[in-house]
Amino acid sequence: MPGESIRVTRSVVLPLTDVDLRTSRSSGPGGQHAQKSETRVEAVFDVARSEALTDVQKRRVIARAGPVVRAVAQDERSQARNRELALERLTAQLREALRVPRKRRPTKPTPGSVERRLEAKRRRSVTKRRRRPPDEA
Repeated sequence: MPGESIRVTRSVVLPLTDVDLRTSRSSGPGGQHAQKSETRVEAVFDVARSEALTDVQKRRVIARAGPVVRAVAQDERSQARNRELALERLTAQLREALRVPRKRRPTKPTPGSVERRLEAKRRRSVTKRRRRPPDEA
């Protein structure tokens, strides 16, 4: 386990020493196995303490996911499998928080869409005009 790391993005590699893995007993039914073994795994990542992220990345993660990112897994009977799931979920949360949103480029409506919109307005106008009572002159 020491020396291992998780690849979050192409440029971000997170050492497993930065992730705190906590185990506890899983909730729900399961008989003696679930009541005696600690199979639930919680992966906790403190963003501010990490040296794997730059200051800009830290600010982005804190703004989008908070100062502490947590992922819990208690789906499987095996602690090892739940550890894998928790780390996958933590990685997915970090990847989403680190994603830089694209800048929106304002675009003009196409001439065809403008014409279709105006034609629809004309048709609607005619429909409403026909509903009016006839002018008494």
